[in-house]
Amino acid sequence: MILHYILNPGLAFNELILGQRIPKMMLEDKTSDKPRMERCYVPCPHCHTLRDGRTWSTDNGTAFKNWFGLYCTNCGGIIPCVRNVTSYLLLALTYPIWCWFKEDLKQKWLSRQPQRYADLEIGTGQSEYESYNWVKTGLVWGALMFIIMTPFFYLLGDKMSLFNIITWLILWTGGGLVLGYAMKLYLGKKGKTSMAHSK
Repeated sequence: MILHYILNPGLAFNELILGQRIPKMMLEDKTSDKPRMERCYVPCPHCHTLRDGRTWSTDNGTAFKNWFGLYCTNCGGIIPCVRNVTSYLLLALTYPIWCWFKEDLKQKWLSRQPQRYADLEIGTGQSEYESYNWVKTGLVWGALMFIIMTPFFYLLGDKMSLFNIITWLILWTGGGLVLGYAMKLYLGKKGKTSMAHSK
């Protein structure tokens, strides 16, 4: 999953525009039989506490706007995240433009974080995995990739014919649905409870 995030050029949009990030380190509870998305934890390198991975989720409205990293609700520190290769290249090329504003933007972003997490609720109500809509996830991802990559292919010399557009639409829709289903399987994989835990 992390390798896909790093290498997929389409995810640069998620990272740079939407602010969706993945932490550099995630831990998984192997003693729980819950779905993977409900037993992943993110360690904060500043206060050394384990944050529930669902802290930064769409259900809580905190999956996006994490441009500078993931905010630790315990100490207010920033948890480091992996960087998409395409994002890294775009940031490197545009560095002379944004380097002058980075610290101001970071401080403004940081000052808004406590309010974003003030009413955070994790693990209440329906299981997040049960409410995970893999079809919607796949179709949204496929649509984004179609919108982003079609002009890119055109710039590389492909013709903007009706046949090509329909072909790309079918390919990205199919690819999105495959990705959505793969994420459903990955996030829903249950752990094996230990003998001591099960007793």
